[in-house]
Amino acid sequence: MNWNFLVLLAAALALPAQAAAPTPEQQALHVLNRVAYGPAAGDVARVAQMGVKRYIDGQLEPAALAYPSFLSERLAALDIPNISAGAAMAQFAELRRDARNEEPGAKERRAEGYKKMVLETDEARLLRAVFSPRQLEEVMVDFWYNHFNVFAGKGTGRAMVASYERDAIRPYVFGHFRALLGATAKHPAMLFYLDNQLSKAGALNENFARELMELHTLGVDGGYTQKDVTELARMLTGWTYQPRALIRKEEGFRFEARNHDQDAKTWLGSPVAKQGQAEGEYALDVLARHPSTAHHVSYQLAQYFVQDEPPPALVDRMARTWRETDGDIRAVLRTLLTSDEFMAPASIGAKFKTPYQYVVSVARASGAPIDKVGPLLQSLNQLGMPLYGCITPDGYKNTEAAWLNPGALTRRIAFATAAGAKLDAGALDAAIGVAISPKTRALVAANPEPLRAAMLLGSPDFMQR
Repeated sequence: MNWNFLVLLAAALALPAQAAAPTPEQQALHVLNRVAYGPAAGDVARVAQMGVKRYIDGQLEPAALAYPSFLSERLAALDIPNISAGAAMAQFAELRRDARNEEPGAKERRAEGYKKMVLETDEARLLRAVFSPRQLEEVMVDFWYNHFNVFAGKGTGRAMVASYERDAIRPYVFGHFRALLGATAKHPAMLFYLDNQLSKAGALNENFARELMELHTLGVDGGYTQKDVTELARMLTGWTYQPRALIRKEEGFRFEARNHDQDAKTWLGSPVAKQGQAEGEYALDVLARHPSTAHHVSYQLAQYFVQDEPPPALVDRMARTWRETDGDIRAVLRTLLTSDEFMAPASIGAKFKTPYQYVVSVARASGAPIDKVGPLLQSLNQLGMPLYGCITPDGYKNTEAAWLNPGALTRRIAFATAAGAKLDAGALDAAIGVAISPKTRALVAANPEPLRAAMLLGSPDFMQR
């Protein structure tokens, strides 16, 4: 390890937290670090000139922000992210059949097919995150995917995650929470990941029901009991999908009445009418509008965008907006992003980038074209955050405690060293601007030119957001 990095880390970590009122450039950088994945070249000056309010307003209405032509062309050229879940499942099934083929070249074809499925799904996400002008949309895709996490490494999950993100998450990131909740609950990827396709009357699987309340809506302290988990699982029996029907491009979600528990139920203290699939829809209605859900998700949003321990008064205001607007995500975000707490000096630089945020912010700041995403994906794997790779239903954490440790810093410095070796330090410094403190900049300037870009990327200043 380069000892210059250690000196820089120790010195920068000793810097006091931001206390003075932020300048327009510091406000712009702060917004770009939270509403976007950090600044690309010229972004800080552009946002400072237009004003952070106007920038936030534009990001909350992304339809007016057109993709650059090169991004549209790259995305259109991909196969897996542009086909249905059924078509992807058909390809996956063919690869599995090919696994039994002992002819020469069969093993290689199978490996290439699996790699393509993985690589194209990941490429679509990374290209958008780095190059899309709709940065808040990409940030919210990251937030909601982790909130409604599906692990791609389970069985046929890899074949379905591209459709899951495209069809069940992206269209709803700024809409009403009930629509997002319903879309994720009915997607085959979620039903398979949390085993609800196995749940039948007399043979319950409670995985989905438990996570639906504990993680997706009410929160662990949301006022429900184990009996409520069991009753909700009974209400959701019959919510499934048929792989063969999916491959034939029929509707992915299916309600199997023969598997539904028809007996009387009492959930959250109220009797539930016997009405088949509608019992599950009723449950989603109740959960989406429950005050505990408003508070739980508002807390998570404030934690993601403001501080690891978000101000309670802000969370309460966001939850009130949630209740008053029937879970309008855009309205809740507007309450958050226009709050005094969001722009407070204590919030600036208070968040530690996750590996995903760090890698994407490096790519944006560098301005370098991405011909192949393989190196970025390898870096995410090495940093402990492979795309779609969180095994547990709670998704990847976004707090400093989850990602800041000596081993993680060592791996980040190795990534910064490799990335910085190809960059011009002056151009990089101009792009990230006020992200680098005068003390850190002086330390960087005292080192040889070939080290400076890597030191900027490896500094605590840049790892914070």
